Amino acid sequence: MALPLTYLFVPGNRPDRFDKALGSGADAVILDLEDAVDPAAKDDARAMIRAWLDAAPRDGRVLVRINDGGTPWFTDDLSLLRHAGISGVVLPKAEEAAQIARVAGVLAPGGVVVPLIETARGLRAVDAIAAAERVQRLAFGTLDFAVDLDLSGDERGLGPPAMAIAVASRCAGRAGPVAGVTPEIGDEAALARDLAWARAFGFTAKLCIHPRQVDAVRRALAPSDQELDWARRVLAAAGSAAGAVQVDGRMVDRPVLLKAQSILDRAPN
Repeated sequence: MALPLTYLFVPGNRPDRFDKALGSGADAVILDLEDAVDPAAKDDARAMIRAWLDAAPRDGRVLVRINDGGTPWFTDDLSLLRHAGISGVVLPKAEEAAQIARVAGVLAPGGVVVPLIETARGLRAVDAIAAAERVQRLAFGTLDFAVDLDLSGDERGLGPPAMAIAVASRCAGRAGPVAGVTPEIGDEAALARDLAWARAFGFTAKLCIHPRQVDAVRRALAPSDQELDWARRVLAAAGSAAGAVQVDGRMVDRPVLLKAQSILDRAPN
């Protein structure tokens, strides 16, 4: 089963938007109890999510972003995760594998954890976090990470942690990580730039904060017509020849074949 390309956040205290989020075409919908909900509204948001889950048909795309373990809302959030309608949890400020185990322990069978790496401590422990049981893949909380390290805003500061997250994901056998949000909701050019930067580090999915970003992300992550044409020609040439072959003047060896196949795997169905 293909993993999501798009993870769409929706405020946990806006149940009027839950069904709309599911109808947006997003591969996964994250009901957010953390940044999108004021402290005074946390309890109400949790109750709203539970009531909606009780009434709605079960949908395997629903995840919940809880509050991190250092907050007073964490324990109550864990209680909500026992609901059968929740297929997974996004864990903010993940900093050690033990946190993953605690969260995973309350999920229904088959539930997954998407840890957000968004602090220096999280980055230091990224290998253990990536390898923890029930982790679906990692996500990079770029905005919070920049705050934690007091980065200037120059994207060069995010390059080394992005590569570390991608390497940890690969070493743990996880899918490519999820890129952080693009705050400029109506700026498709900014979204495309962010995605191109993330793809350069091996990220293969993205967090979205508005439904209009969903299709734009899917288009940007899909291989171009030129890439698909090249990949098909590479595989066709390799399949029809007994010995070494070339495509566009380049020798087709195993890495080239793997690259071609990965491009075709990313093509829309």
